[in-house]
Amino acid sequence: MRRLNPTVIALLGLIALIVGIWVFAGTRNADQDKLTGNVVTAQADGDPEKACSSDATYELLKRALFQHAAQQRGGDQATYDQLSQAASLRVEDPAMESQDKQTGAINCSGSVSIDLPPGVAAGGGRTNLMSDVDYTVQPAADGGSDTIVLKNADALVAPLATLSRTDQNAQQPAAQQPDDTNSTDEAAADQSPASAPPAVTAAPAQAPTPRPAMARPSFDCSDAHTAGEAAVCSDAGLAALDRSMAAQYGRAMAQADPDQRDLLQGTGERFLHYRDHCPTRACIGDAYTGRMREIRDIMAGTWRQP
Repeated sequence: MRRLNPTVIALLGLIALIVGIWVFAGTRNADQDKLTGNVVTAQADGDPEKACSSDATYELLKRALFQHAAQQRGGDQATYDQLSQAASLRVEDPAMESQDKQTGAINCSGSVSIDLPPGVAAGGGRTNLMSDVDYTVQPAADGGSDTIVLKNADALVAPLATLSRTDQNAQQPAAQQPDDTNSTDEAAADQSPASAPPAVTAAPAQAPTPRPAMARPSFDCSDAHTAGEAAVCSDAGLAALDRSMAAQYGRAMAQADPDQRDLLQGTGERFLHYRDHCPTRACIGDAYTGRMREIRDIMAGTWRQP
């Protein structure tokens, strides 16, 4: 038997190696590259939880809160749009609660905090509002921009509907007195630019003045006999909070079972006692927003005895 030449053996080995590499490369699945595959999948499918905490969602959430407040107030939509742009919104502990696979809607929750622009305050003089809010990020059917649906947001919408300027002098410029034009012109001529009201010139353009709301709570102010009732009757912002809370309470009582009615009534008496002993109007405003959260929790079955 003839021995194979070493050169021939080496050549055959090289050919076998090339064939093996070719077979491996031809049968290998490209998806076996796990790192690349995961990155591509994540980018294509998206992360629904991130929709609850994106900057775009927060901007939609802020805009929706101010729009609902303008509707509850009964006007000033353009003013509230400007206030929304000037306000600052933060969300702590945003979380995705569920997702509708058919519509793509993502249900979220979080603790929302709104810092109002300078020179503007809610009822009771508050410049910061906080509450837990549920919201749904709803993809547009036509592929356009997402929309926001608010849930359990009364504790923020109600005080936002009471916004007013904190500087009362800025609400009464001379141009708003057309019935006394001559006296206005004479006063303006005697007044030097240095003595002009600084609040008018210093007020930021992005924080316009909403029209003042009427001090009309849910109860008859002619029968007001407690300090809390007197304070609510003398403050349009607190009166608006009272109307919102009373409406929410009425809806809850109409839907409540016997146990929930007992809780609503018992906690209501405690709320009134607390409100009537508040030392400041800010305390009264906080009492109303806390009461609205309490009503919501009772109806949701999440209320716990403090």
